[in-house]
Amino acid sequence: MNSQDDVPDVSYDDPERHAMTQRVTWISVLVNILLTGAQIVAGIIAHSQGLIADGLHSLSDLVCDFLVLFAAHHSKDPADESHPYGHGRIETAASFALGAILAATGAGIIWSAGVKLQSLEELPPVAPMALWTAGLALVAKEGLFRYMLHVGERLRSPMLIANAWHARSDAASSLVVALGIVGNLMGYSFADSVAAVIVGFMIVRMGVVFAWDALQELIDTGLSVEEVDAIRQVIIDTPGVSNLHDLRTRRMAHRSLVDAHICVDPRISVSEGHRIAEMTRKRVLESRSAVADVLVHVDVEDDLDHDNIGQNLPGREELMQHLSPAFVGLPQPERVVLHYLGGRFEAEIFLPREFHQDRDLVNKIEHEIGKRLAGLPPLSSLTLNCRVSVFPSRGR
Repeated sequence: MNSQDDVPDVSYDDPERHAMTQRVTWISVLVNILLTGAQIVAGIIAHSQGLIADGLHSLSDLVCDFLVLFAAHHSKDPADESHPYGHGRIETAASFALGAILAATGAGIIWSAGVKLQSLEELPPVAPMALWTAGLALVAKEGLFRYMLHVGERLRSPMLIANAWHARSDAASSLVVALGIVGNLMGYSFADSVAAVIVGFMIVRMGVVFAWDALQELIDTGLSVEEVDAIRQVIIDTPGVSNLHDLRTRRMAHRSLVDAHICVDPRISVSEGHRIAEMTRKRVLESRSAVADVLVHVDVEDDLDHDNIGQNLPGREELMQHLSPAFVGLPQPERVVLHYLGGRFEAEIFLPREFHQDRDLVNKIEHEIGKRLAGLPPLSSLTLNCRVSVFPSRGR
């Protein structure tokens, strides 16, 4: 197939993506309706247990196709109050259900064929009509597989890809059934039932694989090491990011979500730190088209060690209550900047510019503040971890 002509490259949230998903699935529905009827009727008439089993397999495909249509319709719903991350995981749930249906169908076929193998002498011979029907089913299912896989990979839809491989399992099962019918026609009466057992095992295996992959996503398994390393490099290369110490990822259907903790210069402004975070988010989204959203947390130091992030140090309100009396009869500061770094507390006091040349006044303020901090209970034993600096204001 020509990928450029048959399937245009569309974005994840483009309505055309959902329309293509439904179109492909409806084609699968039509094919499976025709095959189900043909296989079951021909299997009954031709006395082929394997062909009947393959027809039941096609019937399970119909159930799965309608499940995919339901999921494709609802997964495009926008985020709401109850689903702030959107409804993308409806596709994942559908893939899990699809796998469960496959596994159950395969187990049923194995059981039925096993019972038949215990009484081979009672089985009637298979008619040649069954072979022609199995061959037709093989061609139809292989063509359906190739088409669905092509579209699913282009849209990066795990649900469509799972359904495509479901069709491939059908094609493989039709091949096994055809071989079993040939064996039966050659005089090996057990061949048709053995083919049915093999088809059952193939279906069970495929179902378990699909269900397991969907389960990994539902329990928030992260992206591959290669994908995480690529995202990590993009973040580290962002101007203003000095370090990255925590990066988490998870999948949500055909998209992925990223959480990152970045370190920036501890003495820049909050607004500059926010700008660096937004730049980081934008770069990741632009570099990885499959990423739906990036949450960037800005740190001034590695806070994985919670003993070093100043949680036990007093907050601004408590500190200012103790610092205010130090300015009685003295110029009031225009701005006080507090830093909590490495378990240390630092205060930067900004005085009106006209007072900053009075070195005696500055020294007095620093001395008074030092005395006040030394009497603060949480800091009484940590006075060496406190630093007070007085600067001129940027005002007039």
